[in-house]
Amino acid sequence: MSEFWNDRYAAPDYAYGTAPNAFFAEQLRLRQPAGRILLPADGEGRNSVYAAEQGLEVHAFDLSAEGQRKAMQLANQRQVAIDYKVGEFLHFGYHEGTFDVLALIYAHFPAKLKEDYNRRLATYLRTGGLLIFEAFGQHHLSYRQDDPKVGGPGVAEMLFSTEELRRTFPHFEVYHLAEEAVALSEGNYHQGTGSVVRFVGRKL
Repeated sequence: MSEFWNDRYAAPDYAYGTAPNAFFAEQLRLRQPAGRILLPADGEGRNSVYAAEQGLEVHAFDLSAEGQRKAMQLANQRQVAIDYKVGEFLHFGYHEGTFDVLALIYAHFPAKLKEDYNRRLATYLRTGGLLIFEAFGQHHLSYRQDDPKVGGPGVAEMLFSTEELRRTFPHFEVYHLAEEAVALSEGNYHQGTGSVVRFVGRKL
């Protein structure tokens, strides 16, 4: 997977643009969290950089060294600091209960690992911490077939359902959980209407 993402991010343009994901930005404005935020699978850093601009202490990771390079380039342009690691997060030494916000924005891990990975990531969030999640939902494949430019995984097992998120994140007060049809305009690879699952909650 790292080779795939390195190839995608090696292009001069930002694959998903430099603006933050709209739902993520909206939730930061609405909830106004403070402290430390963790952004897994953050690609070229558009969400990390935005979070840093809002005053959060940003920690992010991805499998792609090209993604890291582009993220640091964007951070330098915007004059903000982010801590961005490359590799498997299980080796980074993150500790339980040390982050105030966890943002999973299109973090589509391999099908056999995604539920376990998301459970593990949730342990890094402190009690009372905020989870913001957006990813393609179980009904997305028909949208992708109608309009391939909307992007997203072509494998049903990598998509999410609201039931899966309730199972994965059971110890959360749910502020928002729904699968919705959303018009995306994010760079070259998220263009068109897709089905996404959105989840916002507070860890109990």
